Amino acid sequence: MKLVSTNSIEPGATLGQSLYNDNGLILIHRGTKLTQNMLNRLLHIGITYIYIEDEFTKDIETESVISDEVRQKALQTIENTFTSIKKSNVLKQTYISQEEEQALMGVIQDVTGEMRKNKQSISLLTDILMTDDYTYQHSLNVAFYALAIGMEMKLSSQELMDLGVGALLHDIGKVLIDQQVLQKPGKLTDAEYEMVKKHTTYGYEFIRDKSNLSSVIAECAHQHHERLDGSGYPRGLKEDEIIKHAKIIAVADVFDAVTSQRTYRKPMLPHEGLELLYAGSGKHFEMEMVLAFKNSISVYPNGITVELSNGLKGIVIGQNKSLCDRPVVRIESHDSSPFEIDLASELNITVINCYLADV
Repeated sequence: MKLVSTNSIEPGATLGQSLYNDNGLILIHRGTKLTQNMLNRLLHIGITYIYIEDEFTKDIETESVISDEVRQKALQTIENTFTSIKKSNVLKQTYISQEEEQALMGVIQDVTGEMRKNKQSISLLTDILMTDDYTYQHSLNVAFYALAIGMEMKLSSQELMDLGVGALLHDIGKVLIDQQVLQKPGKLTDAEYEMVKKHTTYGYEFIRDKSNLSSVIAECAHQHHERLDGSGYPRGLKEDEIIKHAKIIAVADVFDAVTSQRTYRKPMLPHEGLELLYAGSGKHFEMEMVLAFKNSISVYPNGITVELSNGLKGIVIGQNKSLCDRPVVRIESHDSSPFEIDLASELNITVINCYLADV
């Protein structure tokens, strides 16, 4: 299968990877013949790329970070936690119950276990979500990325647990923000932006006062928008004033935000999101954490089209775990049979461009 621009697909194309809703349930199954109505719906809700099957790439596979079962359980737990808070007067009545806390920790145990078994580098391009509200999936994605960084940095089991739960709840304060403001498609006014920024303090106070979760998890909600140079919010913390867990979540949060499909803007591809993180390294983000992230993800995911420094173009068909920016590329030649270039071996060849193919 290959990754292509949705607006270039003709009716009758075969879907190469299942599409999900925000509960982790499959809405359109892999192998479905896409109709014009389906394609129109995908474009309407902002799905700008999908995987399709074709003869040249029929053997290319993508591997999800976790199983559908664990995904559904995780998203349901996140939704239950957020929904129970939304339904009550948060500042006076609602608590995160012991059962909810145990469920959140159970999610992180399950996710961590499956990530450890998965030997491939992480790509969430396969987890294409059909929803108008990506809050729950965003929380789970940030947990994926944060845990990947934490594992690469050799954090302890307890540190990973706090990091994972902190990532799941980093935006919990947004339940107190006007939802129309949060989902506004255009630019926020200054007053609206100041309102949204309060979610960090709301989240911190809620976890601190309304749960038995650790202070580290509360600070993850409080500090994930702080930046090394003091330009972040809510307190303008700098360098070592920011806890390690929040620094990691900051990297994960920004990457998922800019690479996620939204109705009001096109997503960046992974290599573009990584370049944005590199640009902020040392100023906004810890270089060590950005490098750990780079070593954990598929910079050029399977099925994407790349242009190489030797002038050839091809489709990424495999990954090198320790060299995530040097994949295996299949070249389709007009003069000979298709052949493969493993960039882990051909060190004089590099990827110079990466894009979504047209059908």
